[in-house]
Amino acid sequence: MRNLIVVYALFLSVISYSQVSQEIFESFKLQERRDVHYYFPKNLDDTKKYPLIIVLDGEYLFEQVVASSKFYSQFHGMPQSIVVGINQSENELRFEDCAFDPDSGLPSEKGKSFYEFIGMELIPYLDLNYSTAPFKMIVGYDITANFENYWLFKENSIFDAYICISPTLAPEMETRVPMRLNTFDNQIFYQLIVEGEQNKDTKKIMAMNQGIKALEKETLHYYFDEYKNADHISVATYGIGKSFDNIFGMFKPISPQEYKTQILTSEEPVYNYLEKKYQNIVDIFGFSKPVELNDIMAIYAASRKKEDFESLKPLSELCKKEYPETMLGFYFEGEYYEQLGEPKKALRTFEKAFQMKEIDFLTKEMALEKMDALKADFGF
Repeated sequence: MRNLIVVYALFLSVISYSQVSQEIFESFKLQERRDVHYYFPKNLDDTKKYPLIIVLDGEYLFEQVVASSKFYSQFHGMPQSIVVGINQSENELRFEDCAFDPDSGLPSEKGKSFYEFIGMELIPYLDLNYSTAPFKMIVGYDITANFENYWLFKENSIFDAYICISPTLAPEMETRVPMRLNTFDNQIFYQLIVEGEQNKDTKKIMAMNQGIKALEKETLHYYFDEYKNADHISVATYGIGKSFDNIFGMFKPISPQEYKTQILTSEEPVYNYLEKKYQNIVDIFGFSKPVELNDIMAIYAASRKKEDFESLKPLSELCKKEYPETMLGFYFEGEYYEQLGEPKKALRTFEKAFQMKEIDFLTKEMALEKMDALKADFGF
């Protein structure tokens, strides 16, 4: 802890809340200063939790990762995230930071120090000073992609997601990575990206892919993307966006395909799908996400199509919580009582809906039509 305090004291400059800044981090573990880039989402909110993305080869990958993060978070493909890029190109630092013993395949002495710099200095600093979520990701390319795998060798890895771009694999890594991934009981995301152009590591990479694919673990989310038209330089640009699409897929609103192939075909109550989707986000990423209006409407439509009217009741309660000033909650509750054969309760509930704000396709006129139909049918 004393060493950590020293690091904080030597952290030069105050990090501003601008979107991107570059700072000098003086590392006790490395006994040297390192250039680090930071991206913080606009209007950083201490009441929210932000996943942390550590980017090795910062000069090459940081801006690409930031661009993808901003794009996907803006269009609901992923949560807003804090991105940290570590510069390693000057004086070929990347080869010192990520060097490994040619016989054992384990990190060199400098590699061990770089490993401790990230895990014992940089990440604890960010966790202490910013509202980081438990979910953490690391991104690397060729030799730095190999290096990120060493966190799998710990009993409890500090990273939950790995983006491994065209790795230059250390000896035995093609067997060690599958073996280590098979030991974790917590949720792990592993994305392997390769180019179509063959190189000296292609055979080992493909062997590692086969080893991981053979694992049967529900907690392992493995993605393999090969870009036939990419070479070793362009493959990073091809792969980063797709990786975010894979890893943060559950953050996306329910799609028409998801609606047809998963919700309508499920034997479970329709509302269960929505409940599980958002609970998985909490379980895996460590924070909750506001329920999308798109998702509510998808569940409503499925409830009606499958005549699963029991799902309307919990859906209405959710809407009262998530959209308290709108008609959603009371309108859905009114339909629930209507289908249940309780017209008086339905009428009173539609009357409450009529007094609330319109939203999406629900209008006061629709509530009024429901009320008039109930009065005509039952003589109220």
